[in-house]
Amino acid sequence: MILDGKIAIITGASRGIGRAIALTLAKRGATVVINYASNAEAAEETVGQVRDNGGRALVFRANVANPTEAGALINTTLDEYGSVDILVNNAGITRDNFIVRMNDDDWDQVIGVNLKGAFNCTKAAARAMIRGRWGRIINISSVVALAGNTGQANYCAAKAGLIGLTKAMAKELGPRNITVNAVAPGFITTEMTSGLPEELKEKMLAQIPLKRFGKAGEVAELVAFLTSGAAGYISGQTIAVDGGMTCI
Repeated sequence: MILDGKIAIITGASRGIGRAIALTLAKRGATVVINYASNAEAAEETVGQVRDNGGRALVFRANVANPTEAGALINTTLDEYGSVDILVNNAGITRDNFIVRMNDDDWDQVIGVNLKGAFNCTKAAARAMIRGRWGRIINISSVVALAGNTGQANYCAAKAGLIGLTKAMAKELGPRNITVNAVAPGFITTEMTSGLPEELKEKMLAQIPLKRFGKAGEVAELVAFLTSGAAGYISGQTIAVDGGMTCI
């Protein structure tokens, strides 16, 4: 699982799962490009943590839903390092509401960042990977793509779309030695989940056979494996990190 010499872009890497992935890949030897959309301070904190551990990192602001900005993220990485070997499409937002109350903007923003953002970055990065005849693309989906969730029609649709994108790209890019996989986290302890009411947390835990929330680092370890040479024959798959929740 050594990634020495590999260049990895992680979108939405300023905090949470994205930050954990960036730190884990950097510890394995990859140079990481930390993408963020709005929280510059958190992104710089991630870069600082990477460098404090002896890793190499670059920070770049881009709204990946915008094709021009997504392209600039990839091109800047190529200009700086000469290649893009690993792309982790992690950037995501939520705009929860019941379908009858959900407005067009809430739908469009969630689809734009979570799904179109992955399309934009993959389209730009794949060209570089094809030239190098090697690549690893990981799409961060969600267990709600597999099971659905009340009040998250936009988010579920976007995350399910990522699974379809993963399968199509695995077939298209496989002949060029590029693997594409999806990771579907369940309930993971992050800043977002830490503020949930205790009653809601208890209901969530009741759905999880392991009876605990996952850790961002546990998701990151799977991503690290899938980006490594050890996972060279795994492509087109969706792997849940959910404590067994979707097996019942």
